[in-house]
Amino acid sequence: MIFRLLGTLPRKLSRVVYRFPIVMKPQVVFVLGGPGAGKGTQCAKIVENYSYTHLSAGDLLRAERGRAGSEFGQLIDNYIKEGKIVPVEITINLLRKAMEETMQQDSEKFRFLIDGFPRNQDNLQGWCKVMEGKADVKFVLFFDCSNKVCIDRCLERGKSSGRTDDNRESLEKRIQTYLHSTRPVIEQYEKQGKVRTVDASRSVDEVFVDVKSILDKEG
Repeated sequence: MIFRLLGTLPRKLSRVVYRFPIVMKPQVVFVLGGPGAGKGTQCAKIVENYSYTHLSAGDLLRAERGRAGSEFGQLIDNYIKEGKIVPVEITINLLRKAMEETMQQDSEKFRFLIDGFPRNQDNLQGWCKVMEGKADVKFVLFFDCSNKVCIDRCLERGKSSGRTDDNRESLEKRIQTYLHSTRPVIEQYEKQGKVRTVDASRSVDEVFVDVKSILDKEG
């Protein structure tokens, strides 16, 4: 079932082509860190204080999973439950659509925080292939946090979040996926001097002090 759906991805996704306005390219900050590092919380505070639009790859995928009539809902659900990374074609298509819709509604909204992407080398290669010349990645905002703190936070969040992946079994898998797949992407950007690291083990307000310092410096 999964392999049959994957085989139809290029054909199905090619039915819809999203084109950005020529006037301004999206200005992108990738927001990365382990599950529970506080990416979503900090992105919400950034949006309150700066002219950014927050796009969570995970939230977009979960919304697509729950959308009535979605061709990829079950496929996405299977990947999320297993703590695996959803095929890049699906994720980039959702991100492109969200950015285009935002910019169509307001041409001044061209700055985006993309939270939880790229999560592996395949994601990064897919982004470079599809978005080369269509968006500018300014830097990576990396929330660094220990595995224990990440897991404890997610388990606490799971008591009220309703997320099927906020359980210890899924979290262990997600942590391993993060360590083996996402950290190498962060290291690759570090070599380019494009990573801004924040100690995410502290309180929300303490972390945001450092975030504000970074954003003010970056302009």
